[in-house]
Order: sequence, then structure tokens, then C-alpha cells
Amino acid sequence: MIEAHALHKRYGRLLAVDGISFKVEPGEVLGFLGPNGAGKSTTMKMIAGFLAPSSGTAKVCGHDVQAEPMAARRALGYLPEGAPGYGEMSPKGFLGFIADVRGLAGEHRRARLDAVIGRLSLQSVLHQPIDTLSKGFKRRVGLAAAILHDPPALVLDEPTDGLDPNQKHEVRGLIRELARDRTVLLSTHILEEVEAVCSRAMIVARGKVLADATPSELLARSRYQGAVSLLAADSIAARAALDGMPGVSGFHQDGGDGRLYVFPQGKPVSAEAVAERLRQRGVDYRGLQPERGRLDEVFRRITTGEAQA
Repeated sequence: MIEAHALHKRYGRLLAVDGISFKVEPGEVLGFLGPNGAGKSTTMKMIAGFLAPSSGTAKVCGHDVQAEPMAARRALGYLPEGAPGYGEMSPKGFLGFIADVRGLAGEHRRARLDAVIGRLSLQSVLHQPIDTLSKGFKRRVGLAAAILHDPPALVLDEPTDGLDPNQKHEVRGLIRELARDRTVLLSTHILEEVEAVCSRAMIVARGKVLADATPSELLARSRYQGAVSLLAADSIAARAALDGMPGVSGFHQDGGDGRLYVFPQGKPVSAEAVAERLRQRGVDYRGLQPERGRLDEVFRRITTGEAQA
């Protein structure tokens, strides 16, 4: 449904996108992650037909974006970064304009306008100039424009940027709903969003794909996956008691609350075994709990090339 093959984009001496290739199948929500300047938005603009690649190809629903631009754009809904619009227009006027550009007419036009206005909760701001709206409402107007023609493929650049927690929850629900019979490519810097809505995540940095996996597979790469943590009155004594314990690969103490993390070697560390070992060695502890993987740690390690401790 969405396909990129060896995409490159060069601005003079700067290589912004360096051979990115991927496919997104129907029903998939692919999260596009990376630090600022990684090439995410540039890649999405090439897929949407807003930028011509220096080399490589992009396809939407089988249509080459460069060779068949109109067919590709009919099949695609695109929410750009910042959701630009016409500030002097009201949301009602802007969405009506988009409906006209998309060739919607008659009862179908009315039904689609009513559907997106209701789904994005725009009724209260329909007649205000877009320039006067909050960032969150501007984002919702942009998303409404992207889905107005009911496209089979969506490219969404930071779809929840500027939304409050309740609005983020609603938009994430909408994305999951849309993905049932569509293909969605979205970029985000909110790592919790990857776990909330994405079936697959791709991490890019310096214009290259560095990881492509499901969120659970990425979490499994975290050193915190299968670890346990605890608070000890004497952390040095706790480390000494657990050092050399089978299945333990190392430790880390949080500089904030002083919590000691006990990292696994292979299979998860047994909380019961840790508790028993500390009791046998006479080490007082409290708050012992199993840990789960941390996507932020995996993201940082992959994008910076940091070795796993």
C-alpha cells in the first residue's frame, strides 16, 4: 500500500535521506521514529509527492508517486508537519474547499464533511478563523482534511502534536479505527504512542533505517526487559549479595530515587530468587518489583550507537 525503494534526498552536500526502503501492508500502522533531522519528514514528503527524490522510488497503492502523481495522491491522505492551512478561512470553509478539490459532491460530500467534523469534534470552532485556533484544534482540522476523501493510505506527520492527553487518546483511537482497513505511516516523537497505536516501528537516524520491528520486539532489546528493581537500605551490600548470582548480568542505581536495577542474563531475573538471596545475606530491602522494557532506552542506544551496558 505504501512502498519506498532506495529513496535518497540530497540538498547540496547534505544527504538528508540515504537509501531508505520499506513497505507498509494493509492494516499496518508503521511508526516512523528518529531524532530531529533524521530524515523522517523528508521521507514522508517524498511519499506524499511534495518533494521529488534525488533517486529511488515511492509508491502508494501501486501508483508510482512520480510517474502517476494524481492517482497516487487520490489514494493518499497526508497530514504534514504543523498542519498548514489557510489562516483566514474557518474550518468549515477550509474543509469545504478541500472537499471541492477532492471532487466530492452531493450527498457523499455532505456525509463525509459531517463524519470528519463529528469524529474530530470540530463543531465548536467551525466558524472561527483557523489562525485564531489553538495548536491542538489546528492539528485536528489538518487531520480532518487528510481523511476527508476516505483514502486507503494515510501519511501522518506528528498527528498528536499539540494535543492535550484527552485529545491524544481520541486521535489514537481514531488511528486504530482507521487502520482496520487502511495503511497508516505516522511519525512521532512520543514513544508511548508507538506502543499505543503502532503494529510496527522503524527507527531512523542520519537518513538511514537502523531498526524495523514490532514494538514488543524493540522492548525485548531493552536491558530493563526481565530485570527487577528494589530499594535497599545499603545498596553496596545489596550489590555484593547479588553479585555472581546465576542469571544476573549487572546493576544500575538510579541517581534520583536510589532504586537498584538488577539486569538479567538471558531469561528474566526471578524476583523470588532475588528476594531469597537478600534474605539469606541479611540485606534489608523494600519495593522489589519486576521491570519491563523501556522504549526510550532502546531508541537512545540505537540512534546514538551507544553500546549496551
